[in-house]
Amino acid sequence: MTAPARTPADAPPAPGEVLLRAEGLAVHFPQRGGPPVRAVDGVDLEVRRGETLGLVGESGCGKSTLGLALLRLVEPTAGRIELDGTDVTALGRRELRGLRRRVAMVFQDPYASLDPRQTIGRIVAEPLEVHGLAPGRAARRARVDELLAMVGLDPSFRDRRPHELSGGQRQRVGVARALAGEPELIVCDEPISSLDVSIQAQVLNLLVRLQRELGLTYLFVAHDLAAVQHVSDRVAVMYLGRIVEVGDTARVTGDPAHPYTRALLSAVPVPDPPAERVRRRIVLSGDVPSPAAPPSGCRFRTRCPDAFEPCPHVDPALADLGGGHRAACHLHGVVGTPVDEAGAALLDDPA
Repeated sequence: MTAPARTPADAPPAPGEVLLRAEGLAVHFPQRGGPPVRAVDGVDLEVRRGETLGLVGESGCGKSTLGLALLRLVEPTAGRIELDGTDVTALGRRELRGLRRRVAMVFQDPYASLDPRQTIGRIVAEPLEVHGLAPGRAARRARVDELLAMVGLDPSFRDRRPHELSGGQRQRVGVARALAGEPELIVCDEPISSLDVSIQAQVLNLLVRLQRELGLTYLFVAHDLAAVQHVSDRVAVMYLGRIVEVGDTARVTGDPAHPYTRALLSAVPVPDPPAERVRRRIVLSGDVPSPAAPPSGCRFRTRCPDAFEPCPHVDPALADLGGGHRAACHLHGVVGTPVDEAGAALLDDPA
C-alpha cells in the first residue's frame, strides 16, 4: 500500500482550538465471577479542530472502545468528555441526537456496518431523515446523489444493495453516510484494515481530500502505524487501555520516547531493501496481559526491554517532553502513582 503523504497543498486548515477533550475516561466491562475488563482505563486525550489525530496500538489495546465511548455508543464508566465545551457525558437521550450529527463514525467492517436489506440510497438518506435535513423526497434524493458523488460513486449506486458492491465501494458508502449529517468530527475506526491493499490507499486519499474540502476533523484509529504516520498531524499510542505517548507525528515517529512506540515503528517496513535487511527489529517478549488484570506499575513493564526498578512499583504519568510531546515512561524521569504489586495505589510515596 502506498499511503498518501501529506503535503502543504493537501493539508487541512491549520489546527486550532480543542474540539474534543477526554479527561480520565474509563470503560470497564463487568465479568461474571471475575474482575472487570478495563478496556479503557484513565485516558486523557485532545483532538484539535481541523487536525487528524492518529490513535494506534495493537489489537485489544482499547482504541476502538475509546472511539465508541467518545460518541457514547459505549457508555463510559468514569471520566468526562467535552465537545466544543459541552459536557457530552451529561447529555440525555434527546440531547445526544445533536451530538450524533456533530460527530460521526466510519466503521471498520464495510460488510457488517451496512444493512443488507436496504438500498444504498436508503442507507445514506437515513441520517438526513433522523436529523431533519433535506426535507422532502426530492431533496433527499438530490442530497444522496451529491454525497455519493463526493465519495467517488455514481448516483446510480443509490438503487443497489450492499452485496452488489466491492469492499472499497461499501466503505465509500460508509463515508457518505458519515458525511450526511454534516459532522465536524469523524471517528474512523480502522477504516482500511479489512480492505485489499490495492484499495487501502484509495480510501486514505479520499479521506484526505474530503478533509481538505470540508474542513473535517478526524480521529483515525488504526493498528497500521505506516498509514497513521502518513495521514495524521499528531499520533497517540495506546497500550492496555492507556495512552503511553502522544505528540506531533514527525516527532513521535522520528524520535519515539516510549519503548512500545519504538517496537511498533520497528515493525513498519522500510521501502529500501538494503536498509530493510540491516535495520534492527524489536520483538516484544511474552503476550499482552489481560485487561482484567493489568500489571502493577507500568503496564508495559512485563514486555519492555528497558524495564528497571521503578517500573513495577510506580505507574508513570504522561510527562511533557517539550513541543507537545508527552510520554509515560520512567526512562525520562517521570513521576507517577506509587502502587503495590496488586496495582493498588499507595497512600505514601515509598521514596
